[in-house]
Amino acid sequence: MITVNPDGKIMVRRCLVTLRPFRLFVLGIGFFSLCFLMTSLGGQFSARRPGDSPFTIRTEVLGGPESRGVLRKMSDLLELMVKRMDTLARLENSSELHRAAGNGHFAVDRFAPGAGLMERIQAIAQNVSDIAMKVDQILRHSLLLHSKVSEGRRDQCEAPSDPKFPDCSGKVEWMRARWTSDPCYAFFGVDGTECSFLIYLSEVEWFCPPLPWRNQTATQTAPKPLPKVQAVFRSNLSHLLELMGSGKESLIFMKKRTKRLTAQWALAAQRLARKLGSSWRDQKQILVHIGFLTEESGDVFSPRVLKGGPLGEMVQWADILATLYVLGHGLRITVSLKELQSNLGVPPGRGNCPLTMPLPFDLIYTDYHGLQQMKQHMGLSFKKYRCRIRVIDTFGTEPAYNHEEYATLHGYRTNWGYWNLNPKQFMTMFPHTPDNSFMGFVSEELNETEKQLIRGGKASNMAVVYGKEASIWKLQGKEKFLGILNKYMEIHGTVYYESQRPPEVPAFVKNHGLLPQPEFQQLLRKAKLFIGFGFPYEGPAPLEAIANGCVFLQSRFSPPHSSLNHEFFRGKPTSREVFSQHPYAENFIGKPHVWTVDYNNSEEFEAAIKAIMRTQVDPYLPYEYTCEGMLERIHAYIQHQDFCAAPGPAPGGARAPQSPFVLAPNATHLEWAQNASVAPGAWPPAHSLRAWLATAGRACTDACLDHGLICEPSFFPFLNSQDAFQKLRVPCDSTESEMNHLYPAFAQPGRECFLQKEPLLFSCAGSSTKYHRLCPCRDFRKGQVALCQDCL
Repeated sequence: MITVNPDGKIMVRRCLVTLRPFRLFVLGIGFFSLCFLMTSLGGQFSARRPGDSPFTIRTEVLGGPESRGVLRKMSDLLELMVKRMDTLARLENSSELHRAAGNGHFAVDRFAPGAGLMERIQAIAQNVSDIAMKVDQILRHSLLLHSKVSEGRRDQCEAPSDPKFPDCSGKVEWMRARWTSDPCYAFFGVDGTECSFLIYLSEVEWFCPPLPWRNQTATQTAPKPLPKVQAVFRSNLSHLLELMGSGKESLIFMKKRTKRLTAQWALAAQRLARKLGSSWRDQKQILVHIGFLTEESGDVFSPRVLKGGPLGEMVQWADILATLYVLGHGLRITVSLKELQSNLGVPPGRGNCPLTMPLPFDLIYTDYHGLQQMKQHMGLSFKKYRCRIRVIDTFGTEPAYNHEEYATLHGYRTNWGYWNLNPKQFMTMFPHTPDNSFMGFVSEELNETEKQLIRGGKASNMAVVYGKEASIWKLQGKEKFLGILNKYMEIHGTVYYESQRPPEVPAFVKNHGLLPQPEFQQLLRKAKLFIGFGFPYEGPAPLEAIANGCVFLQSRFSPPHSSLNHEFFRGKPTSREVFSQHPYAENFIGKPHVWTVDYNNSEEFEAAIKAIMRTQVDPYLPYEYTCEGMLERIHAYIQHQDFCAAPGPAPGGARAPQSPFVLAPNATHLEWAQNASVAPGAWPPAHSLRAWLATAGRACTDACLDHGLICEPSFFPFLNSQDAFQKLRVPCDSTESEMNHLYPAFAQPGRECFLQKEPLLFSCAGSSTKYHRLCPCRDFRKGQVALCQDCL
């Protein structure tokens, strides 16, 4: 500890006043030289562990010859600096003496402080030299002590041979070679020593066993779970609008939509609250990361919002945010990578290390872009917490594409699949694949007064074309069927343009330009027909048109569009065949609201136009696309879907326990036995299961629909046994268990039965003429195909 003499303080102040600028310059050079040396020396202290004092000296680094050389160099340089300053001081004092003599007096009081300052600087230099010698002695002693301690702990800092941690030695080898590849390792205290490797691999990651000499209290004490809080419905969405942020056209669009639907959300919440009664609902902490809106993903949507670009994704995300908020859950919204990292607790570096804290969110809703970003920045924590992620996936991801090993071996790997998630974690815009969860969106629901006004204000000869971008109007052959339509109806378009009419739009089409949503709704309420050109696929606009009393006319695809023959679907993780522009409208709504015809057949097209003009339809909106329907569905998912519970192995072979089924009285399918115990924790409830053996070449999705049911992939484990085949009276000469997304199934040639070996490959989708698939089906609520009768 250094004590400072008060006289010294006064002397320094007087010197700063009396010294000439040149002297101050010299002192400044000396000071900054000293700072430079201290910085150089400080570099030897840089690799400190978290929690060390800023002045902690790591003897294993500082004790080397190079560090003592730095101290000697600092002492020598200070001595040289003092000599030069002494010379300069004498020269300047001499000039001061001559100037003072010329003025007739001596400024004696100026010399004493200067001389005193030089003496003190010399004393400081001597002290630094003494300190360097003492530090050198201390370091030699510390090195000797450290070498003894290291010898005593060397066996404790070797990778242990523990069969419970088979990867430990390999991970230590990797750390030796690569620990400097990411700054996050140093952030967690890795400094290149064996002990730091093992501490990191046992306490931050989990590849090595805990070191016995470490304090295990902090690492073994898991944070206590927060007490459960009941979720309460919300009707005021003003705080949600604040959470959504601003600055992007996409966010502005989403906020306008949410604000416009506030009254409908509030009314739907009241209805659902009455339906659920006093049942407890856990409040969840939810992070929503909209990856496609981040700058890192390109954010191609925002610039196109005002130019007729696709809005379906933003419609869905706006409704997802409103649903989660109205249901009463805690919500955090991010649209940038920096915000995501901050909310997750990502350590500084390149993303190879786990998070700095337990994940504070029960659920994360994101998209494929956000999923990729989380994988890049969460390290091993991604694998630990991926069961909490829900991926908004417009067109769906089938199990064959989701399983990385299987997809790679069998040609199903694409740019978007291979995540090894539970397929139900992917949430689609329409219920086109029961392997995934149906998220959906909402359309504005009309009250009875609005429906009466629409019935009286419809123009029987007015058609609106589905397509806001001029590129959609480039469809070859459109002139032919538009010419037929023009004979019977006045055709309106809403194609975006800046200065002049798009040349792709025929002259007989009345183009309104891009309309705001309320004005577009008014146009639909006057029109009789809403006609599609075959693209875009499965958007929200046809449902909006049907909800406003229009008939939707669309093209039938022959052959069906798929990843095999159409560029739009190429690379998407699905083999689904699309037989029309909007399969949901065709299959779940149908006539008289939806007409699907061959546009290349002029006679069929013209006959459809005439029939539509004679048909009277009322506004119609499926319940699952109302605010209440979406609230009901997502409530059920949040309260019942749990993908973090450890899944049991898929049972298989003759040793599997007997299935709790009986053959139905008509001997066509299996039913849950009345005396069978209810499977604990199963959702949907297992008693709703019906099992059918599909005909060869038929997917389970279609086989269940043939019987008015929905395929339920979570029921596959109940059927994955030889007993299920026996009860269906299927003659199995042999039974094998393999990885195949079509199993369990029966192969007629050879009378072979096949069971599923990999639970992630249970799939409703997929077919082969070789196999009769064993299909689990269930009932569903009217207007809500995602939920069974007893799922609430």
